[in-house]
Amino acid sequence: MKKLVYIFCVFLVVLSSCKDTTDDMIDTTIPFGEIQDEVEGVQLIFPLENELCTTGTNITDTESTVLFEWVPNNNADSYNVTVENLNTGEIIELETTDFLVPITIARANSFRWFVSYVYRDDISTSESWNFYNAGVGVQTYPPFPAQIIAPIMAQNIPATSTVILQWNGSDVDDDIVGYDVYFGTSNPPEMSNADITNTEQSVAVTPDTIYYWSITTKDAEGNESSSVVFQFKVLN
Repeated sequence: MKKLVYIFCVFLVVLSSCKDTTDDMIDTTIPFGEIQDEVEGVQLIFPLENELCTTGTNITDTESTVLFEWVPNNNADSYNVTVENLNTGEIIELETTDFLVPITIARANSFRWFVSYVYRDDISTSESWNFYNAGVGVQTYPPFPAQIIAPIMAQNIPATSTVILQWNGSDVDDDIVGYDVYFGTSNPPEMSNADITNTEQSVAVTPDTIYYWSITTKDAEGNESSSVVFQFKVLN
């Protein structure tokens, strides 16, 4: 009888030990049954990148309401939508818990938009997409303002004698014919090179100097668009 009691006690000790080990292995940071997405930026759906938007609800000859849509992410409690008018510089910012929201914007204008959200103190942001909102009787559309690649805004560059300016151009009509490069130590900068067809240019620089540059994009129909003025400093 004593032997049976002893075996039973040993069994309880082993069972208790196994239970504690199992509990330690359970991840209680995520509620049971809840599946979280990987932490990543939102995927945009509409308006389409570098396309003409013609599906908005026209309010007047100068404004229309466009439905902005993206793929929802389980990690997001809410989203921040940013829509920038590339013609006027006006910025619309909207916080929403939905992933399909109507926003009223100007017609016959080009825009850039993106979506972000905060997850555990980290900001996850989508790509930035350009689009052109259709207007009344418009048959040809100006290019989007050039997007900077390098140097980035306000970048400090180690002492060197040359810097390569790089940018990206896009147009809904796909008829870009060239770029004018403005570069120098004054703001706004003077023209440095005209009607180049590539999207980079090497420029001569000197140490301990701040430089300014911008790009004008031109298409086959004679339309033009100018970027904002970027700046960088070459260190001593």
